[in-house]
Amino acid sequence: MLFEIAALVTSVTLGPVAGVFGVPEIVQYPAQSVDSLVHSLAIPDAPPLPFIGPEPAGGAAEQIKGARVLDQLALVPSDSISDWVATHQSSIDALMTTPPPAHDVTLWWASLDLNSKLALRDASPQFVGNLDGVPYSIRDLANRTVLTSTMKSLQSTIDTESGRTVVESAKQQLHMLQSISDALAAEKPGSGSADRTLMSLDVTGQGRAAIVIGNLRTADYVSYLVPGMFFTIENQMGDWVDAASRLHDEELSWLALLGPGAGTAPTAADSAPTVATVAWIGYHTPNLTNVGGIQNANEGRDALAGAIEGLQAIRAGNEPYISVIAHSYGSTAALMALTEYNFQIDALALVGSPGSPAKSVAELHVRNSNVYVGEAAWDPIPNSAYFGSDPGAESYGAKPMGVSGGLDALTRQALAASVGHNEYFSAGTESMRNFALISIGQGQFVSSGN
Repeated sequence: MLFEIAALVTSVTLGPVAGVFGVPEIVQYPAQSVDSLVHSLAIPDAPPLPFIGPEPAGGAAEQIKGARVLDQLALVPSDSISDWVATHQSSIDALMTTPPPAHDVTLWWASLDLNSKLALRDASPQFVGNLDGVPYSIRDLANRTVLTSTMKSLQSTIDTESGRTVVESAKQQLHMLQSISDALAAEKPGSGSADRTLMSLDVTGQGRAAIVIGNLRTADYVSYLVPGMFFTIENQMGDWVDAASRLHDEELSWLALLGPGAGTAPTAADSAPTVATVAWIGYHTPNLTNVGGIQNANEGRDALAGAIEGLQAIRAGNEPYISVIAHSYGSTAALMALTEYNFQIDALALVGSPGSPAKSVAELHVRNSNVYVGEAAWDPIPNSAYFGSDPGAESYGAKPMGVSGGLDALTRQALAASVGHNEYFSAGTESMRNFALISIGQGQFVSSGN
């Protein structure tokens, strides 16, 4: 059972049809009977005209469903958005649970005037900050607002509340959010380091967040790092952002080393290629009590698909080279997204995978079957095929990716080995080298480990 295996691991969706009525020729009746005839005809009331404009406050307005929330918001004057949002909060919450397609969101956002965009961001920053298809700079500001205000509120609770249970809960949540704040603070403006963007944020419960290293709006290469079991915002956000930062820098180093035209993404003739990496903890990763189930992977599947579709909607006509690097249980979530959704990516790297819903790379929406699998020594999770086919099996058709260390064939530098389930993202490892090359479209230089 995966429960037993996991115990060995140390980290871890015109009005009513009008009837046709035959009206008698009333001219054939005597004049005195016309009035009585008219009164005897059963003429139905005309159907109501369609309502144009935002739903009024109260009553049925609270039942607005799906994309109609966006349609209605587009009709609200900017100075009334705050009141509308307050009245329809339940509809907004429901929309976030089942968000509309990112392409529709992008078109909707573009239709709003500047005042409406600003008013909506101020009235509902959590909504704007987590809606795939909204520009990342807007989402970043909205999410940072939520982060700061929530941390202040929690600190106030800790300072003024006398109930021990409430205080301890507030402390734990504050500690979780502090890890996000610290990861963002590691950015050093003016130092030449890459910008950091708070792409998504959920401040409740275990929390969810995604921090971008680099600029998603302009990057030629974009990589999503998807974690597996036991990864929490409170304990691993900083480490995951560090891994994304290392990958970002290594990708740039390889692009520089391999020279102009090394990558496969289109770049301007007079500019160096750019990269962005996403430290993505956008779903609730499982723990020992639920790691054997698929529910968390379902959540991860939908959230990851939404994130990538959001990028592709915003970058339509200028898509970057997109890679997904997925670890452990997160690889199963990523594989589900890449079989059950219609978007395509350019490369996929899987490490420590407990299984795939697809039987082979031919079923994955990865261009040119550009899929790599790495398995470290003493990692008990690979080959378990707990959630389906084993991606590392020869019949699956993925390319082997070396993770056991050795000498770099290009630089002649020593590469460290990854051992066990949690060292694939360590600095200086063969796996990190290969992740970087895969993410910039240089698979021909990926070491196979053979």
